[in-house]
Amino acid sequence: MSMQRLRTALALFGAFSLATLLAAAVMVHLAFGTVQADAPGHYWSAAKVLLRTGDPAEATVWKARVGGGLSFAQVETAIRRLTRDMTLHEAATLPLGDDVAAMQGTPWRKLHIYLYCSPLTAARMIEYSDAFAAHLPCRIALLEDAQGALWLYAPNLDLLFEGGRRLPDGVRSAASELRDLVRDLMERAAAGAL
Repeated sequence: MSMQRLRTALALFGAFSLATLLAAAVMVHLAFGTVQADAPGHYWSAAKVLLRTGDPAEATVWKARVGGGLSFAQVETAIRRLTRDMTLHEAATLPLGDDVAAMQGTPWRKLHIYLYCSPLTAARMIEYSDAFAAHLPCRIALLEDAQGALWLYAPNLDLLFEGGRRLPDGVRSAASELRDLVRDLMERAAAGAL
């Protein structure tokens, strides 16, 4: 099977999977009224990205292009300063690009993954559903693409927080605050806010 056929097959499978999830969410909502009103819209947005790109990973993330003229180090400094001002605690930084270069013995693109956590928000989410543990901690990736442009990536938290039944009020408010912090951090870091 050629690579193009494989990509097409995977894109079709992904589109079918997202369409099935969307249909299931709508049916559950209609049958039980438990799915949040915004859920189908979030799944539809993801499905449109999947159909346009053929890439399921692209369909489930937020991304922001870093402003021209900013260096990797400047954006990294912005991320660290911004998180210090927010209620996010730095859990770790993974310099994956450096690790790949060291293992290959040749230069590779810059890629750092920053892991952050809001412990009290994490506790609320896990008290609601143990499965939230798999999504901890929050992560933001700073990546140099193949053309040398810098991008910030983070998981699309709208799908996680609003893609099913309504979260209890305390969990919902904490999740909304966390989602807003991550989006704000990405936008400000992409602009080099120092």
